[in-house]
Amino acid sequence: MRNSPATVPLCCPAAARRRLLQSALAAALAGLVPGRARAREDVVRIGYLGPLSGPVAAWGQPGLDGSRLWADWVNAAGGLQIGQRRLQVEIRAFDDEYDPALARIGAGRLIRREGVSLLMMLGGDSWPGAAQVVSETGMLATTLMPSDLSPETQTLIAPAEVHPIYNVTGVDWLARNRPWLKSAVICAQDDVFGLPSIATYVAAFRAAGITLTDEPLLFDPATRDFAPLVRRMLAGSGGAGSGGAGIGGQRPDIVCLDTCYPDYILPICEELHRQGFAGQILSCTLDFHDRIIARTSPDFLEGAIFQFPDFDDPALASGAVNFQDPARFHAEYEVRFPGSWSSVSWQYAAVLDLWKAAAEAAGSVAPEAVLAALKSGAELAHVFGPARWWGAELFGIPNALVGNWPVVEITGGRARIREFVSVPDWYDRHGPLLHEEMARYGQLWSQRS
Repeated sequence: MRNSPATVPLCCPAAARRRLLQSALAAALAGLVPGRARAREDVVRIGYLGPLSGPVAAWGQPGLDGSRLWADWVNAAGGLQIGQRRLQVEIRAFDDEYDPALARIGAGRLIRREGVSLLMMLGGDSWPGAAQVVSETGMLATTLMPSDLSPETQTLIAPAEVHPIYNVTGVDWLARNRPWLKSAVICAQDDVFGLPSIATYVAAFRAAGITLTDEPLLFDPATRDFAPLVRRMLAGSGGAGSGGAGIGGQRPDIVCLDTCYPDYILPICEELHRQGFAGQILSCTLDFHDRIIARTSPDFLEGAIFQFPDFDDPALASGAVNFQDPARFHAEYEVRFPGSWSSVSWQYAAVLDLWKAAAEAAGSVAPEAVLAALKSGAELAHVFGPARWWGAELFGIPNALVGNWPVVEITGGRARIREFVSVPDWYDRHGPLLHEEMARYGQLWSQRS
């Protein structure tokens, strides 16, 4: 065998012979893993730190699946063009189970051991665990929860989803298109997804002149029996809600499910159907809506409004949409991961599109170079069209990319985009209301720091 230890001359002095043996052994080992040294130059690793198991897995595993589909597309097209080099993309994942202690371990492993150039996260409860590692290493990290943003972490950005600010668009659309809807009730789990979303919905209802029939109802994330909650929601207790005096004894026109997890939305909808609610459903996400229809009825969910489209939607064929071939992405995703499409299936791929464009523009995958390229202009293309960096007022740092967001309706059992509504335009008109409600629920960055 070429360069094997057996070819070392036996007459060499012992020290020289040891050096030759070590050199030959290293060459032999390199031959067992061809291209390993080159792989460090020809591959860029992306870290995916998210809940792949546990109660939030519906917002974890589909995002990883979409990221891997994106990587396959990029690699099949030749990879990233970084200067004169072509780099293949590897997605390295760690299951944080939506636990901050595991997120800290995962961040350290992905950044320090795996050598990733980007760390993508769902955010929320898991972010504090990763924050110190991200700060210490200067890693470029992304979150779907801009409430994670603060001046303390300059390299954390929210380039795809600006939860929950875009929820104002669904309320705005209802006010303009279904003005007969005059009252609403809101429920949510009591956590970092539910609280800022409640504040946003309350502000949006106030701006639209829609009255709350009760105070927003927060439930324990451990809740399994939703019948008492739904009875309270439909009772119209007359509590003085943030949107004004409640309407005692009157069923609400709108039941708002806020940003409830999919594992909550299904049983809540079943209870609403069982208790005879036939009004307007409004929700942030409505993942696996086919399952909800199967457990209730087509009429129950008809006309429901939410914020996350399926990517076979014809409206996404518009030239303003900054996502490569959405219909094909959706079709291939359904073939590879049938029945698992959720609100996060496309979001990390959208993040990666922006990251790829910035890396190629910078001629580098170094986190600081990509971040500088991303922030070099005030305007750039968000997944749903033109957008700008924003957020200093709410998050203490303009690291959230904000533009248009779709309003989606269930019609004939399918999700269809009704309109793209500008989040910044709504904020320009009603920003003080949002500030007031965010402060009421302790969600301003200055209250969290």
